[in-house]
Amino acid sequence: MAIFCKATWSVFVIPVKQQPEPPNFDNKVRSKGNAFLQTVPRPKTWDSREYWRESLSDLYKAYNQVCAYSAQWIPEIEGSPTVDHFVPKSVKPELAYEWSNFRLSCQKMNSRKWIFQDVLDPFQIEHGWFILNFPSLIIKANPDLDEQVKNQVKSTIKRLKLNCDDRCVKHRQDWLMRYCEKKITFDFLKEIAPFIAYELERQNLVESIASIMSVQSHNS
Repeated sequence: MAIFCKATWSVFVIPVKQQPEPPNFDNKVRSKGNAFLQTVPRPKTWDSREYWRESLSDLYKAYNQVCAYSAQWIPEIEGSPTVDHFVPKSVKPELAYEWSNFRLSCQKMNSRKWIFQDVLDPFQIEHGWFILNFPSLIIKANPDLDEQVKNQVKSTIKRLKLNCDDRCVKHRQDWLMRYCEKKITFDFLKEIAPFIAYELERQNLVESIASIMSVQSHNS
């Protein structure tokens, strides 16, 4: 198990606070990238020019090893942390080497988001836009949102397949059941799956969720 930094509520389904650019970012990434863009302003290929990868370790540390889109811990090797360009490189190549356009993402979520632009920016969402249903662990749009925001939330959930991919739901269930079975503490749940912990607190289920999930398991 990895050693974790102090957790924050910095995950996608609740607001992500943008972290400061690392001191050596300009030398490692931006200067080399911008030199390339001066010669090829709209690249058709980025082969051998993927300088943003040099910032992956900084991104992984800055965002507490948590995927901005799945809201769960990314194992450094098996989970394949990646640099996601929130605004796709094909749309704005001038942002390809900018820290402010990077989001920490597991490989699966990065692939699903790809070049689509119907996913909400983790830096722009607000508390309560996404809610988690217990015991189903299905992520939903808050019904109290205005229609425009509600549709954006639904579009994000659909694009990233946060519910229709059984493995995503199963992954949430695995972490929650470890907490229910007292194999991990609530503080550790905050580290590893902060959205689940946040929703348990918001819905006042921290103490009672074990009985709820036990009934669900018995009825399955």
